[in-house]
Order: sequence, then structure tokens, then C-alpha cells
Amino acid sequence: MTVRKLILSVAAALAVVISPAAAFASGHEAKPATGPSAAGCVTGAKLVPSCGVLWGAAAGGFTGAPRDAELKTWERKSGRTATIFHTYHKGDEVFPTPAEIAMTRDPAHPRVLLLNWRVEYGSNWSAVAAGRLDRRIDTFAARAKAYGQKFFLVLNHEPEDDVKPRHGSGMTAADFRASFRHVITRLRAKGVSNAVSVVAYMGNEKWMAESWWKDLYPGDDVVDWIGLDSYVSAERNYYHHGLFADLLDRRAPGGDGFYKWATTRHPSKPMMVAEWGAYHRVGRVVSKAPQFDSVLPELAKRPAIKAIVYFDTKRDAFGDRDISIDSSAASLSAFRRLAANPLFTVRLK
Repeated sequence: MTVRKLILSVAAALAVVISPAAAFASGHEAKPATGPSAAGCVTGAKLVPSCGVLWGAAAGGFTGAPRDAELKTWERKSGRTATIFHTYHKGDEVFPTPAEIAMTRDPAHPRVLLLNWRVEYGSNWSAVAAGRLDRRIDTFAARAKAYGQKFFLVLNHEPEDDVKPRHGSGMTAADFRASFRHVITRLRAKGVSNAVSVVAYMGNEKWMAESWWKDLYPGDDVVDWIGLDSYVSAERNYYHHGLFADLLDRRAPGGDGFYKWATTRHPSKPMMVAEWGAYHRVGRVVSKAPQFDSVLPELAKRPAIKAIVYFDTKRDAFGDRDISIDSSAASLSAFRRLAANPLFTVRLK
């Protein structure tokens, strides 16, 4: 290799490593690095990328702060615009909100919504399936059609935690399945063609061991993506300590890991890690770099994963776990390295 070629080679390598994050830090997001992963990756009819992996986040959880402002702050920290903007709604709340719509129509940084909707809020799944909340569904259908853009729609994420297996409770696994089917079927009948449906599980071995866990799945005809909400601890000898592989492969004794279950039982479905994160207890700061550095090698081995969406908060629902990307300098540095990878450069179409 000549000296000139060596210089050009080193310069190209440095550009790939530092381009998006370094440019964002200076206030200007750079053009993505070129290469097989970054050239021409676009989303299709069901928002599945032709190559690469969709990058997203929900920021400011459990704070009450505006989610759009929190996401923009998170984007500046991480060094990359989130292609997926994850938000949460329940019952008769009016959404997409003006702020959510504005985020998806930002000409410089277009995003796609991942809307989480608890349709059954104030009632139960059985009532939804029986049509007793159809007015709520139809009102949302009109808003969704008026919005016009494609979006992801999760119905009652992490349903395992809400199951009441007693017959007649209205909240059995079978009730959830029937509820999900009813909502998606009715939305389609009302002409909603821009909603991409996602069923999002918890990925917790406690629930995966239940005999009814598999009964939650609504059916391939009404599910477009299979989602997983799963977290790992960066703190050794603490609950669910592990790397990115561990949150994907968590399983009940004698059962399959979640990734294997999803890809063998439903091989036609793209998989989304709809919530993920690394945590440590509040006040016990340890580096999350090993967890963040483990993501890319796992994605290379798991082609079914087409999107990952980080859930960032300084305190979880119980107030004792820090899931933020910047709880330490080493954690943030590792996360910015991850965010800078051109694998996540996918254009919304």
C-alpha cells in the first residue's frame, strides 16, 4: 500500500467513526457514512427497512416533561436523530397530538411515530372485543386517517403484567388476543391503512413461564411487527445483569429465548425491540459501556431485528433505577459510539 493510499484509508475510517456524533455535537448533523449499510436504506409499506435498523427512543419517562422536547435533548446527547418517536396514550386521549405531528413533519429531521394506546383504559379487554368501546376506536380511526402518515401502533404494550387469568375477569390472555384482533380489524374496516400494528411483550421469564403466555399472540393476520420490551442491569449481582443478548434471549425454564420464539413461531414478522435500556440503581453509578458496546455484534447475528427503541429516564416507575444514557461519562461515550454507526441510517419513505 502506498503512503497516499494509507492516508486516504485512515481518513475514511475516521470519517465513519466520528461523523454523525461529532457533527451533531457541533450543531450540524453530518451526512451518513457511505457503505453497504448506509447506501439507500429505506422503509417499505409496513415500515420495514430495506437494509439497516430503525433507531428510536422514548425520552423523559416518568417526569411529566414534554416528550418532544425531551426527545430533542436526548438526540443532542446521543448524537443522532431518532427515526422512531415513541409516545404513550390511553383511553379517549386525543392523539397524535400537535407536538407529535410536528415531530414527524420536521423537514430537517423526519421521524415516525410509535404510538402506544391502551384502548381498554377504564374498562377491560373483553369489553373492547365485544364492541362496547367501538365509538372510541372509530373516533381514533378518523384522526388516524386525517393524520395521513404511516405510524406504528402498539395496543396495550406489555399485556402480561395486566392479565387476570381467572375466567370471567375480562382480562385473560384470550381476552387480550380478541381485543387486539377487534381493534385492528375495525380500524382497517374504517379505512385506516397507515397504521402498522405491533404486539409488544415484556420479555420477562416470570410471564413466559405461564401456560397462557403464548395465548396472548393475536394472530399473524393482524400483527405486522412483534415487539419486545426488555432491560438489563449494568450492575453485577443485581436483577437481570447482562448484555444486549440477555435481554433478547431471556426465557422461562425449558422454554425458548424470546428472539428464538419470535423467529421460529412467526418467521415472517420483523422484530422491534420496542423498549430497551441498561440500568443501575439510583446512586450506584456504574458504566453501561459493556451493555452499549454489545449491541452491534448481536444485531449482526439477528437479522429479524429491524428496529431498536431506547427508553431513557433518570428514574423508573419505582424510582430506583437509572436507565439514562448519560448516567456516567463512560456510558454516554459508549452510547454515542453506538449511535454513530451507519447501520441506523434509514430513510423514511
